[in-house]
Amino acid sequence: MTNDDHEPDTASLRPTGPFSDADLPIDADGRIYHLQLKPGQIAPDILLVGDPGRAEFIGSCLLREVEVAREHRGLITVTGTAEITGARTTVISPLRTTVATSGMGTPSLEIVLNELVALHEIDFSTRTRKDRYPTLNIIRVGTSGALQASTRLGTPIVTSYAVGMDNTGLFYEAPCPDETCARLELELAAAMREAMPAGTRFRGLIRPYVSRSGPAVREALMQAATSLGLPARLGLTVSNSGFFAPQGRDVSRLQPSVPALDRIFSDFDPRLGGQRMENMEMETSFLCHFLGALGHRAGAICPAVANRRTNTFDHDYLDAVDNATRIALLALANLRALSQDPN
Repeated sequence: MTNDDHEPDTASLRPTGPFSDADLPIDADGRIYHLQLKPGQIAPDILLVGDPGRAEFIGSCLLREVEVAREHRGLITVTGTAEITGARTTVISPLRTTVATSGMGTPSLEIVLNELVALHEIDFSTRTRKDRYPTLNIIRVGTSGALQASTRLGTPIVTSYAVGMDNTGLFYEAPCPDETCARLELELAAAMREAMPAGTRFRGLIRPYVSRSGPAVREALMQAATSLGLPARLGLTVSNSGFFAPQGRDVSRLQPSVPALDRIFSDFDPRLGGQRMENMEMETSFLCHFLGALGHRAGAICPAVANRRTNTFDHDYLDAVDNATRIALLALANLRALSQDPN
């Protein structure tokens, strides 16, 4: 057992299995249904990206000694060795790393995360949960829209808390990680209700949930950014259930249920030591909600490729995503080194 092995308590072991064929589909070759991967083919340190082409690029350009390269249902998964160092970072051993496609939005992410966790936590031969399994470090690298006019295009934004405007997280009963999450849920629910016209069909039905990124993950991301000379901004991320009206874009012939939704979040003060609602995207809320409740570590770094306040878009955003990817890989290496430190 290593220092980073996760020995679950009684509550986290429920249910223990055996899991039925219908609940946990595994094919005749011992591969999980959607990712088409076997246990052992996934590293416990994982980089999540939405774009399958991006996963393929990272696998071919930033990983060496690739041992797994799998595509199924448009989901690319690559496992190899990452070796990223920063100017102010001590020498870190090469890290076995997996880059995986999460798809667009929390419904797709929910499938991918469950299978990644199952590949580590469940013994496929007995279909039961293991007594011990590694703590996973999973970092999302994606694109996002900045909510503050002062945020320059290309700025990597590290999530502290995530506001879930999706409903995927509502299907997993997890306690609030802290009092801040509970407070923000109440305040944001009131803000949503107030912003919707009286008598409209869905008034009062949009109630955000709030999750927290792993403190060690966000610290590792901020330190890695500094080490690489790529200053990042720490703040709150809003995860929406779609790209257009769910993010305040009014381009359809149907009126949005919440007018100027992006402005509501831009103006909202979370009262967190000067942090602001920094960006909008579509996955981080569930990532932190689900993995955090399981005792795994999760976080996100998403460069601002658009600014909603200045109505600008970065057409050369791939450079910003490359920078965020390097920050995330260095953060993963630092997290693994930290967890293995006997001191």
